[in-house]
Amino acid sequence: MKLSDFDFDLPEDLIATRPASPRSSARLLVAQGDAITDATVIDLPDWLRPGDRLVLNDTRVIPARLSGRRHRQSAQGPVSAAIEATLLDPQADGTWAALLKPLKKVKTGEEIVFSDQLSATLERVEDGQAYLRFNLSGEDFDSALEAAGAMPLPPYIAAKRPADERDKTDYQTIWARHSGAVAAPTASLHFDEALLAKLAERGVAFTHVTLHVGAGTFLPVKVEDVTTHKMHAEWGRVSEQAAEEIRATRAAGGRVIPVGTTALRLIESAARGGEIEAWEGETDIFIYPGFEFHVTDALMTNFHLPKSTLLMLVSALMGQDRVRRIYAHAVAERYRFFSYGDASLLIP
Repeated sequence: MKLSDFDFDLPEDLIATRPASPRSSARLLVAQGDAITDATVIDLPDWLRPGDRLVLNDTRVIPARLSGRRHRQSAQGPVSAAIEATLLDPQADGTWAALLKPLKKVKTGEEIVFSDQLSATLERVEDGQAYLRFNLSGEDFDSALEAAGAMPLPPYIAAKRPADERDKTDYQTIWARHSGAVAAPTASLHFDEALLAKLAERGVAFTHVTLHVGAGTFLPVKVEDVTTHKMHAEWGRVSEQAAEEIRATRAAGGRVIPVGTTALRLIESAARGGEIEAWEGETDIFIYPGFEFHVTDALMTNFHLPKSTLLMLVSALMGQDRVRRIYAHAVAERYRFFSYGDASLLIP
């Protein structure tokens, strides 16, 4: 299975830099059987049945991009350097793994000041990754980070414009609960209160799970034989209640439909024994064609990067030929792509 099997031509101007407003006014491509239908996200209830269950990732994106300065005394006097930090994930020892630019401008033991309230000391560097110990913790850290940080927009948006205050709302789901992600579960960004109300009226149920999406979601696949690619591990949790709700839906003949590839990867991680169970830990599950799905009946997701692991995932669910047709249709009909783009409902 070659990396080139998952390539396609994407016009640059189809990459969305802002979301649709209101959220549920985004377009929705529905692929069911051999049919492809153009719809709108607010129409989602029309494509679902009473008794279906949507699985929602309730992770909360932290404003993980920080701009600061490193101050140092030299023989000529004080010297400072601008430092950009992107937080990746908290460590068991209380530090944060982070990417620093430029890393060579900071020495172990030096302090980086991000705001009047927030600073961090570089404790160590391993494999080009920095480990920072902040001066604050708990709620004090959360509020200082909220004030000083910017949303960690994906590289393909950040290359076109800087993050701003709008992104703190736009790049967060309306049910975000548990802080820890550095990327949003983007299919969930299409949901607003109006859509949730229509879905509930239709008889569609909801289950919340948590997967803290890491920066590894944006890492390119660099091997030509995709089966040898190693996924970045991410922490997730499926509660006993969530597992029971999903089991009950399947037993009653309803469909289990994760919203987003993150929710799908998590519930399939928790169902490797054949049936979903309560689960907590790190998952590096890699889903590509040939994968056996145990709980996923359909998927709502955005449109993904060429040659990405997410495109491989939807190809595993729908089949490579069908995904090529779906993406050719999306490009021809000028759907908006990636994190702030339009959505698809994929029903195998």
